[in-house]
Amino acid sequence: MALETTTMTTDPILKVEHLSMRFGGLMAINDFSFEAARGEITALIGPNGAGKTTVFNCITGFYKPTMGMITMRQRSGSEFLLERLPDFEIAKRAKVARTFQNIRMFSGLTVLENLLVAQHNKLMQASGFTILGLLGFPAYRQASKESIEFAKHWLEMASLIDRADDPAGDLPYGAQRRLEIARAMCTGPELLCLDEPAAGLNPRESLALNGLLQTIRGETGTSILLIEHDMSVVMEISDHVVVLEYGQKISDGNPDYVKNDPKVIAAYLGVEDEEVEEVIEEIEAEQGGMTQ
Repeated sequence: MALETTTMTTDPILKVEHLSMRFGGLMAINDFSFEAARGEITALIGPNGAGKTTVFNCITGFYKPTMGMITMRQRSGSEFLLERLPDFEIAKRAKVARTFQNIRMFSGLTVLENLLVAQHNKLMQASGFTILGLLGFPAYRQASKESIEFAKHWLEMASLIDRADDPAGDLPYGAQRRLEIARAMCTGPELLCLDEPAAGLNPRESLALNGLLQTIRGETGTSILLIEHDMSVVMEISDHVVVLEYGQKISDGNPDYVKNDPKVIAAYLGVEDEEVEEVIEEIEAEQGGMTQ
């Protein structure tokens, strides 16, 4: 039987320790621990209802966990206990950005304006939180110019520069997904959390998404944590995969290890608990026969 492994990273950007989340009598997450390495793509997978989005909500501050510790360590060495911070502080101070299963954008604004909105903190600081921006204050003009150039850079990365002046709501679905990711990158995150970014995408759109995520990791060093059901996306781009079932971790390792783990295979087949051992024995027997 394959054994569950815990990947201990030498330079973790995120460390989740003994996380539990209870809703009344329901224990959605039970003593869950894992680490995400700096500069890598870590995927959190599992069957529907496994608790993946609940984990994301705890990391990004939408839920306060019943128990456990979530530590974010920046490149500078600064550490933040995310379970103690409100959600806006997690985004602003800890530099954690997130997208959601359902696309959330300002559909009436242009594609470029959506990325400028993501930089509002920088622009407000440049204006001194006064009307000096409206009066053409030099520092604000410079900050505004830099924000536009930064937004255009991410539109180029997301292959959306030709749609910069179009209403965001007019974009096709796959392009809206990439716009959400580009907007998140305009906040300057060190950890980018993506909740099912490939949901609803066709193969061509999934390929474009993979390219964008690999560019983000390769060119910026931003660490990525994603929830995903599309295993072709997970296995192609992930460095590390963590598997949840019924709120508990059942496997943790590189993509090749996880996809061949009998426990993971049994979980995705929807096998009852009392049948898991039998299925694992059958799978291992088949794997043993193929190697002879």
